[in-house]
Amino acid sequence: MLRLTAKHLFWLKALFHLLGLVPIVYLVLTVVLGRAGGDPVQHIIHYTGIGALNALAATLLISPIAKLTKQGLLMQTRRLVGLYVFAYATLHILAFFSLDLLFAWELLFSEVVKRPYILVGAVAYLIVTALAITSFKALMRKMGRRWQTLHNGVYLVAILAPIHFYWSVKSEIIEPSLYILGFSVLLLWRTPWLKHILNRKGMSKTVKKTTTSGQEKASIKSA
Repeated sequence: MLRLTAKHLFWLKALFHLLGLVPIVYLVLTVVLGRAGGDPVQHIIHYTGIGALNALAATLLISPIAKLTKQGLLMQTRRLVGLYVFAYATLHILAFFSLDLLFAWELLFSEVVKRPYILVGAVAYLIVTALAITSFKALMRKMGRRWQTLHNGVYLVAILAPIHFYWSVKSEIIEPSLYILGFSVLLLWRTPWLKHILNRKGMSKTVKKTTTSGQEKASIKSA
């Protein structure tokens, strides 16, 4: 397997920028060309919300993929991908506020209070905003241990965001259910007991290989 090095980091980040920006360009073209369906406003709101969920899933996937493939350089892309979560979530909020509510602040606050799924989404967005603001190295150093405590809030967002999606739909629940399942797996992967089991399996495989290698060497010597 190709081992990623520092010289690959630029191209890796460029690829992630491309994956983050192309869907936005596609959305703009879809709307401009009149291919956003019968309700373009809802299409934009849904599309940007899905974009935020996908970017969040990608952010959470980086750590386990880096560990499984032993590509530590991947960890240096988490901040970039995480900022795309914020970007898509912001577009999602702006689309709802500008295109659906027509910039009516009083209506926005009443909607948050009346509809639980909007309140859940608003809480998730506030956490994402806090994570984006504090994602820079200078603030990381200044905050010390509090930085990691705050950024563990991404796991709360991984719970709230798919719930927000599930509650927002009226009939079609298959897609949001799949997101709930997917994020549940990503969160379960990070639980201490599962890590302990995986580590034990890894250790047992290492011991088995060592034992087998020792037996083979002993048989060669005896021969």
